Amino acid sequence: MRITANFDAGNIEVINLDDKNDVQLAIRPDVGEAFFQWFNFRIEGVVGEQYTLNILNAGEAAYLEGWDNYQAVASYDRQHWFRIPTFYKDGKLTIIADMDCESMQIAYFAPYSDERHQDLLAAVQMHPLVSLEHLGETIDKRDLTLVKIGDGAEGKRNIWITARQHPGETMAEWLVDGLMHSLLDSDNPTGKALLDKANFYIVPNMNPDGSARGHLRTNALGVNLNREWLNPSLEKSPEVFHTVNKMKETGVDLFYDVHGDEALPFVFLAGSQGTPSYNDRLAKLRDRFSEVFKLASADFQSEFGYDVDAPGTANMTVATNWVAEEFDCLANTLEMPFKDNDNLPDPMMGWSPERSIKLGEASLVAMLAVVDDLR
Repeated sequence: MRITANFDAGNIEVINLDDKNDVQLAIRPDVGEAFFQWFNFRIEGVVGEQYTLNILNAGEAAYLEGWDNYQAVASYDRQHWFRIPTFYKDGKLTIIADMDCESMQIAYFAPYSDERHQDLLAAVQMHPLVSLEHLGETIDKRDLTLVKIGDGAEGKRNIWITARQHPGETMAEWLVDGLMHSLLDSDNPTGKALLDKANFYIVPNMNPDGSARGHLRTNALGVNLNREWLNPSLEKSPEVFHTVNKMKETGVDLFYDVHGDEALPFVFLAGSQGTPSYNDRLAKLRDRFSEVFKLASADFQSEFGYDVDAPGTANMTVATNWVAEEFDCLANTLEMPFKDNDNLPDPMMGWSPERSIKLGEASLVAMLAVVDDLR
């Protein structure tokens, strides 16, 4: 038996491999050790054997409620991801791996690798309405890339979409993958109608350093990017610094920041209701966006989610709040589950890349419903 995480976005530490019924592992924390929950590793073993994998430090993870009713994902070909038996008790996360092949990859959620990210950028740039812009470098000297979709004509609305501020929330880039391919599909009337009315500015991965390092929530310096928007800096948060500067250049009429939630088994929006300038116009836009989104995707709902901030009490370092206030625009954070959608459960797959992709397609329908009224 062998276990390794020596690959892009890998994260696990091997403590003891002596007993296949008690393989002892630990998750490596983000830099700064304030957060950890993401794991991603490969086990090599004997076909037909069962291995009991115990993550011993799961009880110290960032979101303990995230382990309730949680099932790890696994894949033999790194294309098709399925759920495997997983149990949390007394601070230990136990994963049961039944080997149908000699090698199995196991992760917190289906990874969206840097190689897939590069393939996505290369694929969409082939479209005549797409151009790629290098916004700047990260702490680890990786590229921060903006995908611009549209003809750039003045008078159109400017829609900004960001994903993976928290790198372990890989479902966010799966959603953007689906959204962009749907937007660029010449047979999709929703995408065509939107591109007649809006230019899109999309950052598919806001945190390439954290993604490559196998972090849950932070960049190469251990900084939570979604707490940097009020005062970003090249020294601590160049990812946000460069994005904010570009936003100020283009303006923002609609902002969509895509995330995943460890604990809540639902798809939901978190808005900017607590910002100082929130008003009836923005409230009506948000209500319209939400109601149409429910029709576009049965996975989306508005009953369960975060508590709504009281007026004037929003944390202005958060992207959605800062952008809403800075540009007086409709801004929402979209949250998807790591576990499953309890409204439409799928015991074999749980929440999945495929459902994230479909939700990206449905997001365009909600955007089309409000685009004419954004200003």
